[in-house]
Amino acid sequence: MKLPTSGRFRTLSIALLILIAATLVACGASGAAASPAPVGDQAQGGGAPAATAAPDRGVVGGDDGGEVPTDAFRDDARIVRTGSLQLEVADVREALTSARATVLGMGGYIGASQQYNDGDEITANVSYRIPVDRWEDALDAFRGLGTPVNEQTDAIEVTDQIVDLEARIRNLKASETALVRHASEAVRVSDLLEIEARLSDVRGQIEQLTAQQRNLEDRAAYATLTVTFGTEILAVQQTAEKWDPQAEVDRAGASLLGFLQALTTAGIWFAIVWLPILLVLAAIVAIVVFVARRFGLLRRQSPIPPAAA
Repeated sequence: MKLPTSGRFRTLSIALLILIAATLVACGASGAAASPAPVGDQAQGGGAPAATAAPDRGVVGGDDGGEVPTDAFRDDARIVRTGSLQLEVADVREALTSARATVLGMGGYIGASQQYNDGDEITANVSYRIPVDRWEDALDAFRGLGTPVNEQTDAIEVTDQIVDLEARIRNLKASETALVRHASEAVRVSDLLEIEARLSDVRGQIEQLTAQQRNLEDRAAYATLTVTFGTEILAVQQTAEKWDPQAEVDRAGASLLGFLQALTTAGIWFAIVWLPILLVLAAIVAIVVFVARRFGLLRRQSPIPPAAA
C-alpha cells in the first residue's frame, strides 16, 4: 500500500530533523570532553585565572571536621587569684626589703602590712597586690626568700559576674536616659517629683553596681598574696593555728552525746523488750512452784535437829 505524496514528505522531514538534532548533541558532548576547564597553573590562553589561595590565617580542626579560625579562641576569662604563704627566713628585715623590690619591679604594690616584735624576734605579715600575669613569677620569687612553711592558693572565676554587672548597668543607664526624657516632658509637678524619685533610685543602683564592677575588675587584674615572714616563731604559730579549741569542744560534746544516746537506747530496749520478758518468766516460775507445792511435788525440807550431847 503506498502512502500519499504529502504523507511521504512529512515522514521524511521528521526523520531529517531527528538526524540533525542527534548530530548536534554528539558534537557538543565531544567538544566538552576534549576541552576540560583550566585548573591552577594549567590555565592558558584566554581562560579565567585560577583562584589564588587565601593567606594562612591559622586554622584548627573543628569538632565536625571543618576548619575553625584560631582567633576564635580568646582567653578572656577573669579570675581572682588569692594566696597565703608563710616563710621562715634568716633576717626578716632583709626579706621584707627584697620582697618589696620584687613586687614593685613586677608592677605591683603593697596593700597592707603588720609587724610584731617579741624581744629579738620579728614577725611581719604583708599583703601584696601583684599583676595577675606575674602570679607564678611572684610565687617563685617569694619561695626563694626563705623556707616555705605553709602555702595556700585559690582561684575563682568572676567572668560571669562581671558580664552580668555590665548588662545591669547598661540597662539602668537606658532607664536613666528614658527618665530624664520623661522629666523634660512632664507637665504636672506630681509627675515630675515621681520621676525624680525614680531617677535618684536608678542612679544609686548604677553607682552601687559600678563600684562592684570596679572591685571585681581590680581583684581580677591584681592578685592578692599574703606573706608572713618570721624565724622559728613560725613553727609555734603554725602549731597554734592547727589547734582549734572550738573544734575540740565540739568533738568532746559529740562523744558525750553519743554515750548518752547509747545509754538511753539500752534503757529503752530493756524497758520495752527485756523487762516484759523477765516478768513473764518470773510469773511462769511462780506458777510452777505454786502448783508443785500444791500437789506435794515440792516440799520444804525440815531443819535437821541438833545432835544429842
